[in-house]
Amino acid sequence: MLFYGPPGTGKTMLASRLPGILPPLGRRELLDVAAVYSSAGLALPSQRPFRAPHHSASPTALVGGGSNPRPGEISLAHRGVLFLDELPEFPRHALEILREPLESGEVRIARARASVSFPAAFQLVAAMNPCPCGYLGEARCRCTPNQVQRYRGKLSGPLLDRIDMHVEVAAISAGQLQDAPAGESSGEVRERVIAARSRQGERQHRINADLRGRELERHCRLAENERQLLRRSVDQLGLSARSYHRVLRVARTIADLSGAATIGCEHIAEALAYRNLDRRQAVGAGA
Repeated sequence: MLFYGPPGTGKTMLASRLPGILPPLGRRELLDVAAVYSSAGLALPSQRPFRAPHHSASPTALVGGGSNPRPGEISLAHRGVLFLDELPEFPRHALEILREPLESGEVRIARARASVSFPAAFQLVAAMNPCPCGYLGEARCRCTPNQVQRYRGKLSGPLLDRIDMHVEVAAISAGQLQDAPAGESSGEVRERVIAARSRQGERQHRINADLRGRELERHCRLAENERQLLRRSVDQLGLSARSYHRVLRVARTIADLSGAATIGCEHIAEALAYRNLDRRQAVGAGA
């Protein structure tokens, strides 16, 4: 998930709340996390891991390494959340390292004397501003179009393609803050997440994120109207096959959260709405 919006809109706060709505670690997951933290010489966290390295962190700090290889931030976020604030400020090479573990769920470190693999099945959550100063579209923004393009261009297409959801966090006024209704607590949301995961376990014995190939087709089967909507949208946005499958998984998850047995047009539309940066790129290309 990628949050983008001006400074002070709550992107970091939203990211830090995510571990609180995730189900507790299962026995097998707990053993996996314990093994990683033990090899790093760290105490086991009390809930799902939440790691937030600074953008000045080196590639080695992220992926792990050393003469006696130790896990890095990517592996320390195993079964939890890896939060990268100010995403475009990370070195391009460090960001490209994320591509393989996002697909495989592990990271491989090759050294002259040994090759080591560490688990790295994490949820990537990132945040960025819309432009270098953060206030794109406002009178105080002085960023040129070239500066905005260079800033956004720090995120490669293949990396952006691997991020399921692009969520805009817009600025709100003091009046909107004061008049905002009380929302759900993290505990209430967590119960819905646990119920959705329970449905996935009963249906396919794994979470939707782990569906591949024919399993994905079988458990995310669409009726004709839904097939046509997704096909038209993918063509208009120019989405890759990887993005197509990610939209399908997100739509299936949205349906599970709402208690729906099948994926409807409303679930697909919502999943597509989370590809906001893809839509903007498509509009820009058309212009």
